[in-house]
Amino acid sequence: MKHNIYVVGMGPGTEDMMTFQAVRALEDSDVIIGYPVYLNLLGERFSGKEFLSTPMRKEVERCQMCFEEAEKGKKVAMLCSGDAGVYGMASLLYEIGKEYPDCELTVIPGITAANSGAACLGAPLNHDYCVISLSDLLTPWEQIEKRLRAAASGDFSIALYNPSSHKRGDYLKKACEILLEQIEEERACGYVENIGREGTKTVTCTLKELKEKQVNMFTTVFIGNSRTELIKEKLVAKRGYHL
Repeated sequence: MKHNIYVVGMGPGTEDMMTFQAVRALEDSDVIIGYPVYLNLLGERFSGKEFLSTPMRKEVERCQMCFEEAEKGKKVAMLCSGDAGVYGMASLLYEIGKEYPDCELTVIPGITAANSGAACLGAPLNHDYCVISLSDLLTPWEQIEKRLRAAASGDFSIALYNPSSHKRGDYLKKACEILLEQIEEERACGYVENIGREGTKTVTCTLKELKEKQVNMFTTVFIGNSRTELIKEKLVAKRGYHL
């Protein structure tokens, strides 16, 4: 008998920004496992479920917990913010799942911060774009620098995840300095804090101004490409239609 585990992307967190598929998967589950911050975002609809969690940096243990609970015969959901396959737990669950042949994973997509944040700012990702995380917990900073330079060279619009934390307060400034090696100071940019949650804040600025901004860990940053412009205070990556 196969034990199914849902890997659920919950989007920004509020129920109205989850897919119907995600809500159904959570309703169908006996146990919902996730980082405490994400579990706390779930509404009353799921209050009767069993909640299990592990702290930050205990992702491996959290995944193992999913398989252990599933092997007890419970219907299990792993809860991820945004999309489970974009800096989420899906890949780690697949890796660990090799040791649990009786378990199968069903990944439920969610709205990742690049898309929900882009909607707040207008249309900054309406052409080719890339997503880069500035967190060097799992990726060497040298690799991040290489990707930033490649994105700038390719004239991609860029969405930056994890631009700051208590220990990485200057990482956004460092990233902007790298981009400014190839991109003009007046390039249109923007960022969104607390996407889809209370206190959502959107800001548009130039790349030069962005370099001096202080943002928090709940912020997604957007760097325009060479054709991006501000239209009625919205950040717009033009497709190239002839008007």
